[in-house]
Amino acid sequence: MSESSPLMEVDLFPPEVDNLDHPQVRRFRELLEEVATEYHCRLLFFDIEHGTVSFPFDSDQLMAEILDILQDGRPSRS
Repeated sequence: MSESSPLMEVDLFPPEVDNLDHPQVRRFRELLEEVATEYHCRLLFFDIEHGTVSFPFDSDQLMAEILDILQDGRPSRS
C-alpha cells in the first residue's frame, strides 16, 4: 500500500451528472466499495464534478489494474 495514492479521474457520466446523490453515481460508488472489500483495501476518497468521478484506493495493485483496464480494456493478470 502507498502513503499517497494517485487520484484516478474518469469521465464516466454526462456533464450534467454532478451530484453524489445521483442514483448512477451512488451505484458506482457502491461498486468501488465492493471492489475495495475484495482487494482488502479502502476507497480513500470519492467525488464527482460535471460527470468526472475522482477516487483513489489505498492499494497500488488495484490502482494499477484499474489503469490497465481503462487503457487496454482488460486486467493485466490472468
